[in-house]
Amino acid sequence: MKNLVVKVLKNRYIDSVSLMALSTKANQIEHVSQAIVAMATDMNKEVMRNADLTNEVVEQAQASDLVITMKITDEGEAQAVLAKVEELLTKKEKVTTTNVKRVYHTIQETVQNEKAHLALISVNGHYATREALQALNNNLNVMMFSDNVSVADEKMLKDLANEKGLLMMGPDCGTAIINNIGLGFANNVRRGNIGIIGASGTGSQEISVRIHEFGGGISQLLGTGGRDLTAEIGGKMMLAGIDLLAQDPDTEVIVLISKPPAKKVQEKIIAKVKTINKPVVVWFVGEMEQRVDGNIYFESMSKNTALKAVELAGISTSNLDLHPLNIPLIEEVRQKLAPEQKYIRGLFTGGTLAAEAYYITKQKYANVYSNIAKNPENQVNENSSDGHIYIDFGADEYTDGKPHPMIDPSNRINQFRKEAQNPKVGVILLDFVLGYGAHQDPVGVMVEEIIQAKQQAEKDGRHLEVIGYILGTDYDTQNIEEQLAKLERTGAIYASSMQNAALLAREFVGKDE
Repeated sequence: MKNLVVKVLKNRYIDSVSLMALSTKANQIEHVSQAIVAMATDMNKEVMRNADLTNEVVEQAQASDLVITMKITDEGEAQAVLAKVEELLTKKEKVTTTNVKRVYHTIQETVQNEKAHLALISVNGHYATREALQALNNNLNVMMFSDNVSVADEKMLKDLANEKGLLMMGPDCGTAIINNIGLGFANNVRRGNIGIIGASGTGSQEISVRIHEFGGGISQLLGTGGRDLTAEIGGKMMLAGIDLLAQDPDTEVIVLISKPPAKKVQEKIIAKVKTINKPVVVWFVGEMEQRVDGNIYFESMSKNTALKAVELAGISTSNLDLHPLNIPLIEEVRQKLAPEQKYIRGLFTGGTLAAEAYYITKQKYANVYSNIAKNPENQVNENSSDGHIYIDFGADEYTDGKPHPMIDPSNRINQFRKEAQNPKVGVILLDFVLGYGAHQDPVGVMVEEIIQAKQQAEKDGRHLEVIGYILGTDYDTQNIEEQLAKLERTGAIYASSMQNAALLAREFVGKDE
């Protein structure tokens, strides 16, 4: 194939998260039109075939081999471009921290030489179970960022962890804060007396950030992995986490977060919570009922969940800025939108943020669609354009062999351009996630896109409203004030929480529904 550059590095392993970041950087090199840097697993080869980035050399590579495959615009620059990609690989593998005395290449070697308590596993799913078994058998707690691990393997690993009294967070566990150290995609929040157990990554981030904003702090944030509360897994890690936080003297309030659990698993979780003597706030995303049952406080939305947690933790809310909805703004925007601009488009990097916006909108409208919807009739399809659509760009269909949108937002940018031109769309809702592992300038990469989209809409004789929500704290390295200033420069509306963002969006388009 013309202008296809391929190199296979035999028996060269790099973890999947690093490779996603490397692929993003490779795609930014001059003369590169598309690039993938990945292990040569069957799954990754399929991604390369779909992207027309394969040849006989790629097909013959083994799962233990690292593949660099690129389309370039100038055949004469092939060697120079390849050298730049290999330089990125070399930089990745250099140890630059002066405090590190030695690099260990296996878990067994590490535990023999260092005092360790937790293994963070971020390898391709084909290898993740093997590594987790080694860690658990060496009495290490595990956080498994990796996905594409079978349900049977997850159940086996969690059963083993329970037998040993260890944590098995994951697979597909994106967020944790252990002893004030953020793991995966986590935000920098103050330490405090509120413990979180979350089966959803950005949902846990959202609650931890809102708690921080309201003056509270986090004792521990334990992730479980997104499948933990399914009937097949049975809530094994959430139940174990409840036991741990119930016994933890530094945790006075517990928050549980999950997308809707299997009914019997939910009953098991609630029964467990009723046996402990600490207040528990429960946010099962999509269950829109607010109620109290003994020591359990069920909340329907994220900001309300965080607010209840800080109240129970002893923080007076009388002097807090609770960010009430801007009612005059709702009427102002309604007057700007044409009658045919009846629909919302939510384009998300965070899955739970997308889910919350979806369910809040679904409270008011029937024609709401999403790739995270459980009901088949609410799944996005060719007939859902006449309705409100919410897309999680972190879902498997968008990240199979590709960087997560919190690292590389290119998929979302392309969809934003398309939706901004749709004359039926009045509001586009965007999230921007700060914190460890996330893009260093998530708002910055969208600034010109938003400005141009709003200007083009004005030229076409219509108003386009963009709502942006920045999930982050004043402790995060991305500098939330600078991110907010960039968002305001675009003319977009800033919402103070995902709860408020979703409520504003659904009310902006509400006049003709």
